[in-house]
Amino acid sequence: MGNSDIRRLDREIQRTTKKLEAVRRGEWWPLTSRERLAMTRALAGGARSAHKGRSTTGAEDRMDSIGSAVEMRLNAELMALHGERQRLITEAARAKAAKKASRWF
Repeated sequence: MGNSDIRRLDREIQRTTKKLEAVRRGEWWPLTSRERLAMTRALAGGARSAHKGRSTTGAEDRMDSIGSAVEMRLNAELMALHGERQRLITEAARAKAAKKASRWF
């Protein structure tokens, strides 16, 4: 459990943060295939409603709920990564303190 693990987690945190920002901007690339499929279905349903001259609020609401679910998923991932990073830092600090305490001088 060294600095390489912490650096790996830092990179993963940066990736997840970029994904979260992209989702907030309305981009689809961070979505999983299932989320992308649900978003496409909602979009197609909205297009069909618009074509028939009906309201598209149902489709818009579905797209908004999918987007908020993706944000919640990415936030949960981010919180888990931060927690794991903090655990690694605490573990490294304890190991360093134990190593210093074991010296005889």
